Amino acid sequence: MLEPYSPSLIWLVVVGFVIAFILAFGIGANDVANSFGTSVGSKVLTIFQACCLATVFEIAGAILIGYKVSDTMRKGILDIKVYNDAEIELMLGSLSALTSSAIWLMVATFFKLPISGTHSIVGATVGYSLVARGTRGVHWGTLGKIVGSWFISPVLSGLTSVSFFLIIKRFILSKPDPLEAGLISLPLFYSFTILVNVFSIVHDGPKLLYMDNIPLWLAATISLSVAFVSMIFIWLVLVPWHRKKIKSDLLAEKAPVNFNIGESTGKHVASREVLLGKFDS
Repeated sequence: MLEPYSPSLIWLVVVGFVIAFILAFGIGANDVANSFGTSVGSKVLTIFQACCLATVFEIAGAILIGYKVSDTMRKGILDIKVYNDAEIELMLGSLSALTSSAIWLMVATFFKLPISGTHSIVGATVGYSLVARGTRGVHWGTLGKIVGSWFISPVLSGLTSVSFFLIIKRFILSKPDPLEAGLISLPLFYSFTILVNVFSIVHDGPKLLYMDNIPLWLAATISLSVAFVSMIFIWLVLVPWHRKKIKSDLLAEKAPVNFNIGESTGKHVASREVLLGKFDS
């Protein structure tokens, strides 16, 4: 049995601490950057704004609901009982899993390959356990569910994306005034997103915030209440602000440009008139 504190193993803690930061850097460079594609690519956010939001919400997510995944990684994939009286071997294996995941994430990022940090650490953990203890050290049922989710998640997310796009196309884009239709639907989309996020946090939340014993009905009530308040706030505050900002941007695009079209005409026109072919020579 290993002593609770052993000075001879301090190097493992120090090295693991450093490698964990390198792995976190790789996750930020690859995993987090994946979510920037839609928001930054559509110019909803700048890269600086996306980084700031990612910093806040990555930390919040790790604190509020990240413990579930941590528990799975800690004792759900491997049978740690097979490492009784071999704690050093378990620590060395975990260190090797961290190291290999960090290296692979950095290499994949260098070659611009979008990969999953979860896939990396799960594969590395199973790999060192197969070497150390063979097949008897792996919870194959849990591993099967994890691997299955890797194939099911893209399908479900694709179907969900198609469904939402069809709704947006039918009730917003096909309307005579899609801008106003989009602004009207904005509170619904925002509140639904907030509802899902709040429920995932409140229902079976972290013990640190005493959320682990909240019943289902109370979690649903809290989530619906927060979503309703958010919807009212968005309708009264954000929708008018967006409407004003968008219209001001459109007016700015229609502002006249100070140049003449040809010396023979000498006519002064707006840039929008040029694009629409309204200029007569």
